[in-house]
Parts: sequence; structure tokens; C-alpha cells
Amino acid sequence: MPVTGRLRRLLVWYGLASLGVYLSLGAVNSVLLPLQVEALDPAQKAANLGLVSAVGAVGGMLAQPIAGLLSDRTRTRWGRRAPWILTGALGAAASMVVLGGTSGLAGIAAVYLLVMVSLNLYFCPKSAVMPDRVPRGVRGLFSAAGGLGVLVGITGGMGLGAVLSGTPGVGYGVLAVLVVLAGGGFVLFNPDHDNRDEPREPVQWSAFVRTFWVSPRAHPDFAFGFLGRLLTMTGFYVTTTFQVYLLQDYVGLGDDAVDVLPLISVVSLLATLTSTLIGGPLSDRMGRRKPVAVVAGLLIALGLVAPWAMPTIPGVLVFAVLAGLGFGSYLAVDQALLSEVLPTTEDNGRYLGVLNIAVTLPQALAPAIAGLIVSTLGYAALFPIAMVVATAGALAVLPIRSVR
Repeated sequence: MPVTGRLRRLLVWYGLASLGVYLSLGAVNSVLLPLQVEALDPAQKAANLGLVSAVGAVGGMLAQPIAGLLSDRTRTRWGRRAPWILTGALGAAASMVVLGGTSGLAGIAAVYLLVMVSLNLYFCPKSAVMPDRVPRGVRGLFSAAGGLGVLVGITGGMGLGAVLSGTPGVGYGVLAVLVVLAGGGFVLFNPDHDNRDEPREPVQWSAFVRTFWVSPRAHPDFAFGFLGRLLTMTGFYVTTTFQVYLLQDYVGLGDDAVDVLPLISVVSLLATLTSTLIGGPLSDRMGRRKPVAVVAGLLIALGLVAPWAMPTIPGVLVFAVLAGLGFGSYLAVDQALLSEVLPTTEDNGRYLGVLNIAVTLPQALAPAIAGLIVSTLGYAALFPIAMVVATAGALAVLPIRSVR
């Protein structure tokens, strides 16, 4: 199916909207927040970062399905997703500006919670645009565009965070501007139809509780898709979100660790761009999503062997290449695969909100998990544990029957 006109514009902005979110996550979670927490108490940096990240994880976990449920039932002249995308972008920008000037562990945790809630209010309705408005035959291409936004955002965010690490207030301000441009541009240049005349199911308090549960027995493909995404993302983020501390203490670079991050970001970015550009369109041509997702998860696991065996800069760079290829391939098909296991079309936002927990929860909880592993078993234990988790995530998608 040719992608032209409105659909092409939507494709471009679908990727840019993801980029806005993940530039923020890449810079904040991987660089700015760890350095901000470390400055409070260097001796307790791992435990404190884990605590702050856990607070953000709870906020993100709650915000995703609720935002999806509410956006499903929103009726405005701009459609049901646009108001939530714009509100989330503005809320995230304001929260990041405040976070840049916050001191004290409790204050940082509270404002970081607002950042994570706002970014998830933005991201979940944006994800629902694919099943809402994109034909199935080109969802692999859209998944690749969204994946590119994620990958360039995470790796570019790490590099941007490293460059601006000396002036964190400026760094948070730059990210605030970028996230508003991404969310606002998506809404402005891709207007949805006026849906004020469409019927709307009333929102009841019991619906908020049910929002977080999708029966694995009734919807096994949905459950396996959720599990595969959760484990694959966790296996990747357990090490990457702890990258500053790994370079400082495991590789032994100390204060020079931040100077190496841009190199690692560029290498990872090149690898992920290559695999993302190939993976999504290839899955459309083959009509198959699962083989790409399985190979991607196994590549991430394989990449973790290098820094485990070689705690050096070359070992980390080998990981950046292999894990980057795997992560790029995975994200190139992940959104397309999961958009095809949704139980209904009426509640796309709600179900994608549940699925997106499997993205936001690993990102936010990975530092807490890594902190626990490091404090009890040491840095070296991170890698074999992450390898097992990533491999399990790759294999979890095999039982899905509704997608090839």
C-alpha cells in the first residue's frame, strides 16, 4: 500500500512524537537524573536512584492505562487523542524545568513522578493512533518510524545529556522545549476528525480498576505480547539505565565516564538505525513479525556477553553494537505486532495503555532492579541476569497465534 499525502505526514510525525518522549527519557534516566542523585550522596547513589526510579515507575504504570481509558472516551472537535497528547507534553515540559532546579531526595522523587506521569499521558494516546488511523499493511513501517524515534531518542538523549551534564538546568530546559515541539507538532499537523457526535460510554470508578487487568485466559495472545515486551525491555534497560555507574565503577573510568558516553551513543545509534530501517519494512514484506522479534531479543542477550567478559571500553562498544542491532530490530516490529493482538477496536487506548506498562515499567524500575543486584551481588552479576531475562522475552512471543 503506498504511503502518501496525509498518511505520509502522519508517518513522519509519528516518529517525531516518539522522539520527543524518548529524548527526554534517554537524557533524564541515563545521565541527568543519575548525576543529580549522585551529587546528593555519592556513597548511596545506587540505592537512592533506585528509590527515585521506583516512585516514577508507579506513576508511569498508573498513568498509561488511565490515559488510554480516558482518551478512548474523550469527545472534542480535535478528536479523542490530541487533548491528552498536548496536555502530557506541556506537563512534562513544566515538570522537567522544575526538576532541573530541585534539590533534596524527596523533592527530586516528587517532581520526577510528575515528569513520568506527564510523559505517559502523552505517549499512550499517541500509541493508540496506530490502530486508530493506520492500515494494517503499513503498520510495520509505522512501527519502524516509532522505533526510530525511540532509538534516536534514547541514544541521542544520552549524548545530549552528557553534553549538557555540566549545566543540568539548561539540559532540562532544552528537553522541555523539544518535548513541546514534538507533541504540539504532532497534534497541529495531523488533525483528527471531530468526534463530538460519537456515542460515549460513561466512565465509572470500577472501570479504572478493570483498566489494569486483561484476562490471559480470554486473551492469551495479548498476554504473551505483554510478557515478551516486558522481559525484552527489562533485559535491555537493566544495564543501559545504569550505564554511568557501570562506566564509573565497573569499567573503572571514574569521573571520565561522562566523556565516553557520546562515543557509546553514536555507535549504538548507528547500529539501531541500521536494524530499525531494515526490520519494520522487512516484516511488512514477509507478512511476519515474530521471527524479527525473536532474533532481536537474542541479539540483546548476546551483546551482554561482551561487557561481562571484558569490563573495558571495547567490551562496552561491542555491547552497544549488538544490543543496538537487537533493540532496533525489536522496536521496528514491536508496535506493529502488538497492535494486532488487541482484543477490540473500541478500547485501543486502554489496551495499549496496559501494553505500554511493559515499556515504561522496565525503564523506570531498571535502576531499582540494578541497584538491588549491585548492592547484593556486584556489578558483574547484572549481565548474566539481564541475558536470561532478554532471552525469555524473545521466546515469549512464540506462542502468539494471531500474528505470524
